[in-house]
Amino acid sequence: MKLNEKNHPQSAVLGLQHLLAMYSGSILVPIMIAGALNYSPAQLTYLISTDIFMCGVATFLQLQLNKYFGIGLPVVLGVAFQSVAPLSLIGAAHGSGAMFGALIVSGIFVLLIAGVFSKIVRFFPPIVTGSVITTIGLTLIPVAIGNMGDNADKPTGQSVLLAALTILIILLVNIFAKGFLKSISILIGLIAGTIIATFFGLVNFDAVASAPLVHVPTPFYFGMPKFELSSIAMMCIIAVVSLVESTGVYLALSDITGETLDAQRLRNGYRAEGLAVLLGGIFNTFPYTGFSQNVGLVKLSGIKTRLPIYYAAGFLVILGLLPKFGALAQIIPSPVLGGAMLVMFGMVSVQGMQILARVDFTHNEHNLLIAAVSIAAGVGLNNTQLFQSLPTGLQMFVTNGIVMASLLAVVLNLILNREKK
Repeated sequence: MKLNEKNHPQSAVLGLQHLLAMYSGSILVPIMIAGALNYSPAQLTYLISTDIFMCGVATFLQLQLNKYFGIGLPVVLGVAFQSVAPLSLIGAAHGSGAMFGALIVSGIFVLLIAGVFSKIVRFFPPIVTGSVITTIGLTLIPVAIGNMGDNADKPTGQSVLLAALTILIILLVNIFAKGFLKSISILIGLIAGTIIATFFGLVNFDAVASAPLVHVPTPFYFGMPKFELSSIAMMCIIAVVSLVESTGVYLALSDITGETLDAQRLRNGYRAEGLAVLLGGIFNTFPYTGFSQNVGLVKLSGIKTRLPIYYAAGFLVILGLLPKFGALAQIIPSPVLGGAMLVMFGMVSVQGMQILARVDFTHNEHNLLIAAVSIAAGVGLNNTQLFQSLPTGLQMFVTNGIVMASLLAVVLNLILNREKK
């Protein structure tokens, strides 16, 4: 379908499609982090609603095309999955203040390095990005498995059955549906799984009933930020990982739309992302990055204009101001979430493997070493008890699989492939 740039109704429909395609990914991150930190239902409602609102704001920022910030491509920004594990670790070890303080500083860090990073993207070739993205998916899969069993010591057969049915629905949609319906298979699985769960008596609407009709995002909702050094360093590393992932999204959209990206435009895109992360820290949400799942939808719809994405951003902002929509996400039972997470994180892993498939392993055995060591260390060291004798701040680094995989992949590539630079 080709879009007439002046056709606003058609643009609005396409914008709604983009919102639906990224909605499930956007609500999963706050649910996972709130679960890890034992936030109350009211706090989770705030997180989800403000997160959706900030997704819209971040997308608006990135849609701009001026001399200071904005990539100016039809890109949707959503929560970075790679932030789940480190933010959960920081929150558990140092509290919410340290978590959001680290986000604020990492946003400023991205703003400061945007110009330099636009010129050194070559240091993050497919061997690095593929290894890191594969590790992101693999390290999150155990979280999905935990939810499938309702995070219980002895999961019930009912929980496992509900998770399996959710996975089956997602698979059936992917197999038999086409186009847009296929692109929102995760969302369909979440809705259908929740409907089935109502017959088991597992759906509770109390959070929806108690949520206010309207709210306004509040700066420092969880208290004043704290600036803890090891937390800041970890989130700065995660910010760089997000920039690498976003670069792939921007280059893919550039290819689809036929627009040329130079270093200045990339710099402005990174600046917009840094500003979005900074605002996320201030309003107590999460870091934002280009959503790769929306790239396929851009290609599917054949759009060459940013107008549908402006509509998507507007819809996100409006939904973010209505907490009852955010509270709806809380009625999804854990086994249903776990089933959807399993598929989603598996797809993230496969996305990384697809990037690795473009790497030359035949004529360059060093690439095999880089991928093997970084992925194995990332998965193996994630949440390990191996370093319990180390200081807490250092433990957070070496037991975070995504951070370790990122550092090892970059360093090993610089050393082993230095002759190819």
